[in-house]
Amino acid sequence: MIPRYTPSEFADLWSPARRFDVWLEVELAACESMEQDGLVPRGTAAGIRAKDIALSPARIEEIERTTKHDVIAFLTHVEELAGLDARWLHRGMTSSDVLDTSLAVLLRDAADLLLARCDGLLAALAERAREHQKTPMIGRSHGIFAEPVTFGLALAGHHAELARGRARLRAARDEIAVGKIAGAVGTYAHLSPEIERRALAALGLAPETVSTQVVARDRHAAYFSALALVAAGIERLATNVRHWQRSEVAEAEEAFTAGQKGSSAMPHKRNPILSENLCGLSRVVRAAVIPALEDVALWHERDISHSSVERMIAPDATATLGFMLERSRALVEGLVVYPEHLKHNLDRAAELYFSEAVLLSLVEAGMPRQEAYVLVQRNAMRAWRGEGRFRDLLGADADVAAKIGDKLGALFDLDHALAHVPAIIERALA
Repeated sequence: MIPRYTPSEFADLWSPARRFDVWLEVELAACESMEQDGLVPRGTAAGIRAKDIALSPARIEEIERTTKHDVIAFLTHVEELAGLDARWLHRGMTSSDVLDTSLAVLLRDAADLLLARCDGLLAALAERAREHQKTPMIGRSHGIFAEPVTFGLALAGHHAELARGRARLRAARDEIAVGKIAGAVGTYAHLSPEIERRALAALGLAPETVSTQVVARDRHAAYFSALALVAAGIERLATNVRHWQRSEVAEAEEAFTAGQKGSSAMPHKRNPILSENLCGLSRVVRAAVIPALEDVALWHERDISHSSVERMIAPDATATLGFMLERSRALVEGLVVYPEHLKHNLDRAAELYFSEAVLLSLVEAGMPRQEAYVLVQRNAMRAWRGEGRFRDLLGADADVAAKIGDKLGALFDLDHALAHVPAIIERALA
């Protein structure tokens, strides 16, 4: 994580202080559960809590320089602060019980922060989609004028994609909310499944089905894949904004605030810097997927090849996506839309976008589809070359007149072409 792209909540979540506090909560939850089975003296966990110990990440790191083992360093420090009662912590447990369970807590909490930010972006997209549900624009296929859509419909498509991404993230959040208090290689040799169940329930987690010595990493791979899909959707939105802001398109642009500068050399510049930034950050989030997938195939009951990976990708991917969601919301809320430019580009298409309506009318009049296609295309290509407007060329074509006659004008109806758009938008936003 770097401060520039790290919201404060994520900085706190992934801080060493928070990590060690969660480790202690895991140890105390396990201790309380063991107390119920008589494995640990009653009141041990409560006694440690009452001391309100303040863990020092610096001290833990100092001890680790000697032990070369982070969990042992942590437990040593807890014993320094809590005294003799701390000897009961970690009874029958292994390091992964603490590490994997605490990681589940942190990834779950990170997902909750991300889900809230998804909701903010969804609300912004919904508001702007409804605002422009009847603002016509030319749709593009392969970057080329296709048929009419509306600006609101374009935004509704992004809303629908993000809603699917949110659902995947919610499912990944539930799947990752799994820990283990099962001891070495996961056999409960000195514990029991019931001790584990109670301890994890206190932390808001479920037990891993078969934990070996670690929680299975397919769960984590699914989690980072869900993050990547949300990031990819944001990049698609940002790519569209970048296109809309191009000088020769000029249909919409990012807000340009007072005092903002676009270029150190060219004072006239207004650049889509937010969108470009989002495209770049999306690559960072997606880059976490391959390492997460590589972590699935650990040796036997466990190894630690996944550990170094997750120490990097978990904070980076979640914090970066959190920043992206915040920036995307501000981008959508501040997006400046130019209906007159949208209309200008629609007019530039010279009504060629009604070619399908003419094609279908010829087919309905009894002409074979491929013959009708050739007939419409030859007039469309003349209009494309600037030899006249499409409707006029069709009207002067005897073959077209023989089949359609005075019905031609009715085929050039923009309202008819966009009649279902409000319903599509409401379906997306429902």
